[in-house]
Amino acid sequence: MAPAVPEPGVPEPGVPGPVGIDELLERVRAGYERVGPAEAAEAAGSGALLVDIRYAALRERDGLIPGALVVERNELEWRLDPRGSHRAAEAVGHDLRIVVVCNEGYASSLAVASLRQLGLHRTTDLIGGFQAWRAAGLPVAAPPGA
Repeated sequence: MAPAVPEPGVPEPGVPGPVGIDELLERVRAGYERVGPAEAAEAAGSGALLVDIRYAALRERDGLIPGALVVERNELEWRLDPRGSHRAAEAVGHDLRIVVVCNEGYASSLAVASLRQLGLHRTTDLIGGFQAWRAAGLPVAAPPGA
């Protein structure tokens, strides 16, 4: 006998129902403290790893945060998992303080949730993203070749 096909719009038993992105962001962000630009800069000065997940066109257009590790979003978990075979040299352990930076502070929140599932429990993100960093007058470097 073929398995029953669920009614459209009705979740299968044990599967959470649909959620909008705004609600998802609210749920994710409730699980950790986000940081502003000054706090992110201070954290970096104290050894935290700033991780820029913006795609290349944004980095080329707007510049880079000096010292930030650039890891595009689609590679993030593989590069920051301390146990991973494709980890970045900076991914030294699960206790590493990480501040994820996207363009405006949305994609970074979802990235934090994923990294925390890997056990990177000190991961947070930058409120307002790179744009807030730049607006705060913090250092921005031209991308290579600019």
